[in-house]
Amino acid sequence: MKHNRVNIVTLGCSKNTVDSQKLMRQLEAGGYNVMAESADPADIVIINTCGFIHDAKEESVDTIIRHAQAIRDQGQGKLFVMGCLVERYRDELQHELPEVDGWFGVNRPQEIISRMGLVFRQELNGERIITGPSHYAYLKVSEGCDRTCAFCAIPDIRGRYISTPMEELVDEARQLASQGVKELILIAQDLTLYGIDLYGRKMLPELVRRLSETDSLEWIRLHYLYPADFPMEILEMMQDNPKICRYIDIPIQHISDRVLKMMRREHDSAGTRRLLADIRRMLPEAAVRTTVIAGHPGETEQEYRELLEFLSEYRFDRLGAFRYSHEENTHGALHYKDTVPEKTKERRVAGIMGLQQEISAARNATMTGKTIKVIIDRREGLFLVGRSQHDSPEVDQEILVTTSGNIEPGTFIDVKITGSTEFDLYAEEV
Repeated sequence: MKHNRVNIVTLGCSKNTVDSQKLMRQLEAGGYNVMAESADPADIVIINTCGFIHDAKEESVDTIIRHAQAIRDQGQGKLFVMGCLVERYRDELQHELPEVDGWFGVNRPQEIISRMGLVFRQELNGERIITGPSHYAYLKVSEGCDRTCAFCAIPDIRGRYISTPMEELVDEARQLASQGVKELILIAQDLTLYGIDLYGRKMLPELVRRLSETDSLEWIRLHYLYPADFPMEILEMMQDNPKICRYIDIPIQHISDRVLKMMRREHDSAGTRRLLADIRRMLPEAAVRTTVIAGHPGETEQEYRELLEFLSEYRFDRLGAFRYSHEENTHGALHYKDTVPEKTKERRVAGIMGLQQEISAARNATMTGKTIKVIIDRREGLFLVGRSQHDSPEVDQEILVTTSGNIEPGTFIDVKITGSTEFDLYAEEV
């Protein structure tokens, strides 16, 4: 190919990362020279967008405009845009940004491959080019979502829940392991429903068991376990199988029954409290991560205080708080008035994160003197930067390790914790 340099820019979540990596493999097999997030000139730029919340949409549009301008400045090149933003706003985008050469929604890799003069290779469907650190990778086990949460646009963007067949996932995991991946992070909009559409029952525990049989995989991490229909067998597997990280990502969103009902969540306060108590009882050393939403339509100051008191009582190990905003075509946008002022939302988010900062500082202080196993992600100045089984990449805290050795990323080592801050630990190699 005369013009074959392709730069793929990925925005948004880890699911988009997987989509981009698989697209890169298809293009490479077709003779293209593919790059990820490169500052070097390219003949074709492909932007994989996020369209989930306002800030993400704004970042996607800004990125499109910036790359369109760069192509104009260099006087050549094509710009293709794909992903969630296109799925939601294709007509508006085509009208506002005519300089883009092609628009492609989600779950249509064949279309963009065809546009680039290639035939989609089905036999490469589980293969990808790993971008970033090569010792961990995300495994997307399903597409879409069947939940009907009032605030969420994912079902409108990504469609109904569709599980990937188990054999394909096991083959993909083996392929990743052969490329040097040691930590596999399972992702989906909702892991708990995996397999229900294919096998007539939920098969996440069986999938995890099969994946753990891949010898060179040392850690398997689970993201996004919905509180309703929670697979308790997974907790038992975490007790018995050291490959499965004792890390539970369970987005509760709120604790007020009235707010949960307005959110159209399928769990209530009592059920959430029972489940979280069971997790602490069965796996007291596990890290439990959650997300909550502040300022949902109708949320009163009393209900916000109820949430704050619960967070203070339960003391999650990891927590993210988000300010509610209407998203087009969601139940919330169509049926609720956005009643909580923006300043109030910001104050409530700040209150939650301030509390979590105190909880994290106290939890981290108890770690001093303990010896734990970490995986090294990179070197940064005088430190090696690593994570424990309780820390997921990009979203959780890091462990800054001092060592005299030359240790490569992807290596597991034992370290002794020597100090802490609110969101980081300091350690020395044992």
